[in-house]
Amino acid sequence: MASTLMTATFALLLTACGPQDSPLQQSLPPLTDPFVSDVMGITEKHLSPDHWVASSSRSKILMTAAEIHDFNARNIAAEKTLYNLASLPQNLSRDDLLARIRSISNVPKYPRIYSDGTPVTQKDFSRYEASLNLEAIKENNMLRFAMAVRRTPLRTYPTLDLLFSSDADNRDIERFQESTLFPADIAVILHESVDGNWSLIQSNTYIAWVQNKDIAVGARADILAYKAAKDFLLVTGDKIHTTYNPEVPEVSELQLDMGVRLPLDRPEEFQHNLYGQNPYLSHMVKLPIRQPDGSLAFRHALISRAKDVHVGYLPFTEENIIRQAFKFLGERYGWGHRYNGRDCTGFVSEVYKSFGILLPRNSGDQARSPIGQNTRFDKDTPRDVKHTVLHQSRVGDMVYMPGHVMMILGQSDGQPFVIHDVTGLGYMQQDGSIYKGTLNGVSITPIIPLQSNPKRTYVDTVSNIKSIR
Repeated sequence: MASTLMTATFALLLTACGPQDSPLQQSLPPLTDPFVSDVMGITEKHLSPDHWVASSSRSKILMTAAEIHDFNARNIAAEKTLYNLASLPQNLSRDDLLARIRSISNVPKYPRIYSDGTPVTQKDFSRYEASLNLEAIKENNMLRFAMAVRRTPLRTYPTLDLLFSSDADNRDIERFQESTLFPADIAVILHESVDGNWSLIQSNTYIAWVQNKDIAVGARADILAYKAAKDFLLVTGDKIHTTYNPEVPEVSELQLDMGVRLPLDRPEEFQHNLYGQNPYLSHMVKLPIRQPDGSLAFRHALISRAKDVHVGYLPFTEENIIRQAFKFLGERYGWGHRYNGRDCTGFVSEVYKSFGILLPRNSGDQARSPIGQNTRFDKDTPRDVKHTVLHQSRVGDMVYMPGHVMMILGQSDGQPFVIHDVTGLGYMQQDGSIYKGTLNGVSITPIIPLQSNPKRTYVDTVSNIKSIR
């Protein structure tokens, strides 16, 4: 009797727990996340990379690795904002060093304010000028090689003070923010600030000030050999982190952004145990660290094979351009790589770094440079001529207007679409008024309807369309 009762009770419990008889589950509505957008011409299909890949050339190789190598070499030789750091001299003259300092550090012509709205005075700028340590410049100034050990900002002056345009209604565009160094970037030290806490450095694309705590000084030959390693791992995700380890915090959970390249190295003594973990499920790389005296050393780190990385550069194809660009979709806009993000030029540059292609840092320099195939327009070029070129543009082509760059995704619904890291949104409404909205992130938009103001479209100010092929 007891056995029969237990069996019946068990059967009842199983039935009661079954999904088909759960009143709670039956009452739940289906899960939804409705697509809502004030961007003209955008539907949910446009937010899938597969939509754009379907109409691309997919796996056709646009340039081989050898062609990209030669392409970079020609561009570095021709473009003054790209630098072959291996060719830098051992010393700089007084005039040369002063010219490099003044290429970045100058009192602005326009008024500035601090975060709280307080005006930046001439006394404040005198303080920033004094920090440049110009009195310490010698007739001959020795250069030192260093490497970035973490992501760190590049600044106009050696200070973290935040300055903004006097008429700024937000604090997104900070006027002393120039760019960013990423882990393992080379930083050639040209000069030091008066307090010894900052260095004026030359990277392969920029001159600016960086905090000394974020770089490590090493031998020129060792650093160049590290960067020239033939076996390397490339970060292909927007951001990844090294694996946690309890022994070397400098390389534990370190953020690495798209385009960071690290030598692969698996010494015999670490093949089965690194920091108490079996590394067979991970890539083993070498990372630079700063020792207590400021000198450079290298330590091994693990990056899980599940992370978005690739051994060597990605093949340069239209499909890969699209998929790399989409990895930043929705990331917050960051002027000069602020907010742990990037700006319009940083966005396109990091996408192209996935293939080993080096571009100038700023949009104006990119637009003016001879790099790639350029279709240039003057101020009198008719709008319809530019429309024709845009309709013929190809995936990855870069469209330049003053202060901004956009990347062509492809043609959809009869018009060209772009992906770009952008702050604002403007277009004409049916009643003849202009709609002004906010994007402030990596966004997808059609390009032709975009308006700067009621009389001027984005296309009106396009100066160049650059194709890398």
